[in-house]
Amino acid sequence: MASILDEYENSLSRSAVLQPGCPSVGIPHSGYVNAQLEKEVPIFTKQRIDFTPSERITSLVVSSNQLCMSLGKDTLLRIDLGKASEPNHVELGRKDDAKVHKMFLDHTGSHLLIALSSTEVLYVNRNGQKVRPLARWKGQLVESVGWNKALGTESSTGPILVGTAQGHIFEAELSASEGGLFGPAPDLYFRPLYVLNEEGGPAPVCSLEAERGPDGRSFVIATTRQRLFQFIGRAAEGAEAQGFSGLFAAYTDHPPPFREFPSNLGYSELAFYTPKLRSAPRAFAWMMGDGVLYGALDCGRPDSLLSEERVWEYPEGVGPGASPPLAIVLTQFHFLLLLADRVEAVCTLTGQVVLRDHFLEKFGPLKHMVKDSSTGQLWAYTERAVFRYHVQREARDVWRTYLDMNRFDLAKEYCRERPDCLDTVLAREADFCFRQRRYLESARCYALTQSYFEEIALKFLEARQEEALAEFLQRKLASLKAAERTQATLLTTWLTELYLSRLGALQGDPEALTLYRETKECFRTFLSSPRHKEWLFASRASIHELLASHGDTEHMVYFAVIMQDYERVVAYHCQHEAYEEALAVLARHRDPQLFYKFSPILIRHIPRQLVDAWIELGSRLDARQLIPALVNYSQGGEVQQVSQAIRYMEFCVNVLGETEQAIHNYLLSLYARGRPDSLLAYLEQAGASPHRVHYDLKYALRLCAEHGHHRACVHVYKVLELYEEAVDLALQVDVDLAKQCADLPEEDEELRKKLWLKIARHVVQEEEDVQTAMACLASCPLLKIEDVLPFFPDFVTIDHFKEAICSSLKAYNHHIQELQREMEEATASAQRIRRDLQELRGRYGTVEPQDKCATCDFPLLNRPFYLFLCGHMFHADCLLQAVRPGLPAYKQARLEELQRKLGAAPPPAKGSARAKEAEGGTATAGPSREQLKADLDELVAAECVYCGELMIRSIDRPFIDPQRYEEEQLSWL
Repeated sequence: MASILDEYENSLSRSAVLQPGCPSVGIPHSGYVNAQLEKEVPIFTKQRIDFTPSERITSLVVSSNQLCMSLGKDTLLRIDLGKASEPNHVELGRKDDAKVHKMFLDHTGSHLLIALSSTEVLYVNRNGQKVRPLARWKGQLVESVGWNKALGTESSTGPILVGTAQGHIFEAELSASEGGLFGPAPDLYFRPLYVLNEEGGPAPVCSLEAERGPDGRSFVIATTRQRLFQFIGRAAEGAEAQGFSGLFAAYTDHPPPFREFPSNLGYSELAFYTPKLRSAPRAFAWMMGDGVLYGALDCGRPDSLLSEERVWEYPEGVGPGASPPLAIVLTQFHFLLLLADRVEAVCTLTGQVVLRDHFLEKFGPLKHMVKDSSTGQLWAYTERAVFRYHVQREARDVWRTYLDMNRFDLAKEYCRERPDCLDTVLAREADFCFRQRRYLESARCYALTQSYFEEIALKFLEARQEEALAEFLQRKLASLKAAERTQATLLTTWLTELYLSRLGALQGDPEALTLYRETKECFRTFLSSPRHKEWLFASRASIHELLASHGDTEHMVYFAVIMQDYERVVAYHCQHEAYEEALAVLARHRDPQLFYKFSPILIRHIPRQLVDAWIELGSRLDARQLIPALVNYSQGGEVQQVSQAIRYMEFCVNVLGETEQAIHNYLLSLYARGRPDSLLAYLEQAGASPHRVHYDLKYALRLCAEHGHHRACVHVYKVLELYEEAVDLALQVDVDLAKQCADLPEEDEELRKKLWLKIARHVVQEEEDVQTAMACLASCPLLKIEDVLPFFPDFVTIDHFKEAICSSLKAYNHHIQELQREMEEATASAQRIRRDLQELRGRYGTVEPQDKCATCDFPLLNRPFYLFLCGHMFHADCLLQAVRPGLPAYKQARLEELQRKLGAAPPPAKGSARAKEAEGGTATAGPSREQLKADLDELVAAECVYCGELMIRSIDRPFIDPQRYEEEQLSWL
């Protein structure tokens, strides 16, 4: 545990922290609580590499996680940082006093160039152990190399640029292929392209950077001690193999554009920042004599790539003649300047020094500092130690710097994932726009903040910016949650009031007609917005009140339609006597409830159109709920009113097939009052069955009687089967109608005769027409002359009845003859029955010893038995059990009674005297034993149980007793 704590303390002592421009605490703001529980991780953390070189370090380069350093004058150490435990030592094989001047490693980490002080250059490939001299390069002291990131691979560098101490820029290409003894050299070619000059002549090429922009243009930036040159051009299609010759050829006749500074360090260094490997660089920093020139790189500019240039001047004690800077590296928002005893970090946004990291004297003076563009790690070294800087979350506090610079878009971009900081930026941007009188933009920003709603609203009200206030309210409304109903109601109501006030102010101004139309369209868009539909619906009552208070009937109707509040629209039209428009709304939306509510009003003014709408809706409407409207409408009694009611009721009955009694009763009442000729036809069409008619018979009878429709009453009497009342009423109307009613009870001859007698009496007594009475007598076969004679007066002579009396006498004579014939047939039948009985008494059957009972299949002679003429034989008890279930209940009771009496009767006595005494005693006491047996035989053995009626009746009896069905079913499972 102690060793772990010691190591942790040592790591803290080796770390330097850079947090540019902002403290570690959060900015409190309304709506957020920013409590920082843990210390933030530093942006730049320095760590010493646990490595002790065997010799002094003379040079170090890093790229793509490949680290190469030269030790002394003859050793090269290569380390793959992914496998740091497996370093690779390569001997340069130098026997002269040449020292390593500089080393250069390409972006893939595969090609290493070692420039010696003896103007020689060595080449080492990552996949090889052989150090190969570059013969074509000899005689040139290499100061800089511009690698080709577009064409360079692990096996070939592609065309590259080489800058020398003599000011020459060469183009070269290296290949990693190794042949035999006479194989190809690694340097494929080495040709001069350009010479950089300062005022005194050629100057060393201190830095070279070759890049290709996103638009296909190529550019090269080269620096000397005091100048920065730019070579910009576009390579011809298919000319990649030609390298950079075409680019530099364009500047043969005239020098390239350059920046120059008078002071001189004797050297300079250029650093680029590239967000992603193989992408175009975004920023640059040039360390020269007067300070650091830094800015952005814009590949789209035609004249110069450099933009937003600024110069950071060296502080006191740093610069030429004092403590000159040794190296520079550039990150996204900082450049780090290496001095002999420290590292200073400067924020590129503010130009402020945010870190001074001093090194201990025991490590010696710092030599150089490099950056691995693939990992973003920074490396610094002395002759005896190597240090590494980790860069973590460099952009986390940049938003504050952009905020102070009023660059709000960039500030929001870099704090998008930090709501509290984003809220601060939005609030500052809103205040800034408000001060600049850009009120709409300010309102949009305020709506996204957590600022107090009341304060923002008051600011716009005091500035009299109602349009901006409306924008603010709309955006706040859109951001509300479903549970915030109270706030939504407030905002929607307030917005409606603002729109209405603005429309009212613009409406009377002819010069503001265009603005009025635009405002009107915005208001309608607000009312019909799907995002606000829920809130508008919740506060629709308040909005309707506001619209009514402003007298804006047009938008009242528009809003009601959007909210599907068609009841309010129809009510509005009815109040303004626009009944056809109201009916049009009802017919368009086809809501039955609205029809029920407004039909009593509409039917008074547009009855025909309303009934047409009812008929069009058909079965969607419940006709029962429309009856009250029709009743109120038809009470006036006018023909047109009644006819429209009848038209709809007939549609319901004849087309829709309505069977509701209320509808049929109401139609009957309409017929009785306004169209009596259709009443009888309707009743006859309904039929004469009381169970099939859909109207109330008693109501119909009362209705017809009240209005004096006697024929209709007769029909109702017939349906009610009140034939006497029907005949009595029909006799007051028409005798023929009475005759039709009298023939209706076909199955009751006595009633028919009675009804015909009523008709005959009416004809004789009321009409006093003997001929008609005789015709009536002839039309009914049930009446005889003697039935109607009492109705005739005394003065009538017999001549009028001569034919009727003769016909009656002939009928009586014929009836007597029929009776005599039937009596003769009955006598003959009785004689035949007596003869059959005599024959039956002599019939007998034979029983053999081997005969068995037909039911139990046991010998028949073992017990008392019965023998039937059909040949079936049964034991007495077996027959009793077979017959009992098929007997009716009263016979079963009789059977049990006979068995009980037979069991209680004394057995027959032996001897004739005793038998007679027993018979005498039994005769006085009750039926004899023989009589009981005879009764029992008559009940049980009247017919064969297999051949008689009992078997026929058992056809529909189930095989399994229903009471034992479940038990039988379970027994089969």
